[in-house]
Amino acid sequence: MQGANLLFAARALRDFGDGFVAVLLPVYLLVLGFSPLQVGIIATSSLLGSSLLTIGVGLLSPRYDLRQMLLAAAALMIATGAVMAVIHDYGLMLVIAFAGTINPSAGSVSVFVPLEHAVLAREATDTERTNLFARYNLVGALAGAFGALAAALPDLLVPLGADKLTSIRLMFVLYALVGMMGGLLYSRIPTRPSKSGTAGISALGPSRAIVLKLAALFSLDAFAGGFVVQSLLALWLFEAFDMSLSAASVFLFWCGVLSAFSFPVAARLSRRIGLVNTMVFTHLPSSIALMMAAFAPGLSLALALLLVRAALSQMDVPTRSSYVMAVVTESERAAAASFTSVPRSLAASASPALAGALFAASPRAWPLLICGALKIVYDLLLLIQFRRIKPPEER
Repeated sequence: MQGANLLFAARALRDFGDGFVAVLLPVYLLVLGFSPLQVGIIATSSLLGSSLLTIGVGLLSPRYDLRQMLLAAAALMIATGAVMAVIHDYGLMLVIAFAGTINPSAGSVSVFVPLEHAVLAREATDTERTNLFARYNLVGALAGAFGALAAALPDLLVPLGADKLTSIRLMFVLYALVGMMGGLLYSRIPTRPSKSGTAGISALGPSRAIVLKLAALFSLDAFAGGFVVQSLLALWLFEAFDMSLSAASVFLFWCGVLSAFSFPVAARLSRRIGLVNTMVFTHLPSSIALMMAAFAPGLSLALALLLVRAALSQMDVPTRSSYVMAVVTESERAAAASFTSVPRSLAASASPALAGALFAASPRAWPLLICGALKIVYDLLLLIQFRRIKPPEER
């Protein structure tokens, strides 16, 4: 379990960095004078770049040591933070968002994820697998919540005489330092080179049909989620309710805490009703709460509904990861982790720009409604397609 414990620590550091960057990114761009539409385009560029990096991971992971690939990803995170701290040109920001690791979705879409899933899958037995993924996501969500809380630091530095823009840029330096510490942890993961001569695409064999169906459904889910990535949700709270950065940071912190503690609950619930049922029947009420928040007449009710959503919406994360690892053969796990993440990243990259345009064009929260409706469709399709395909521990 040494590799799993190292990944837990590295995930905590990475999600802490992603947590404050997801909140600060729209603030940073607005301070620089960019529009909500331009914020959405940056988010889309980031998610699209992540998807292409994940494609590379899917092709290379069966042939290269996972530790080496994680170290390369950590180096990219360091470079991203360092460069974002010094540039202010929008064109350059688009390039860095595309080629780097800036994550407007606070950890859910990342080149690190399929690599970490592949390492975790080799560490667990069937009976331990869902609990291991629940712990992995619990650690990440808590760290992301504290990262969102840390996004308030620039506001705290301004009364002390610091310029707000400079304070935000210092947070990107912190992001680079977080990447450096994560790289040190990845360097201690045991080396297990894959068999030479194995092509990336051939790693999917008997489970190819299942993986492709799951990838298609996960794409729909990710496309829906892209309408309400954390950066754009923060933007909506800023624009619709004139919420302060400090207040938004505290609120997103508690959203992260609720999401984090839902993971062990999901693992326990899955032992009673199954992985697929847990994914579907926790997701449906969270989508309804999100759609109701779009019609909230005031900030308090909107925040209450979003907290309900936060407590339920991520319970499918550890169960989904565990399910993918369970329904494919052991030799296919690395490829399955990658190839179910690639379509998610591609799909998620398309919707933030659309959401930014909708926020710019209308005061109504159309992205929240679209997100909720599409996720309900996803849940129903998942239940229909996979309710009879059981993981080993449910047979």
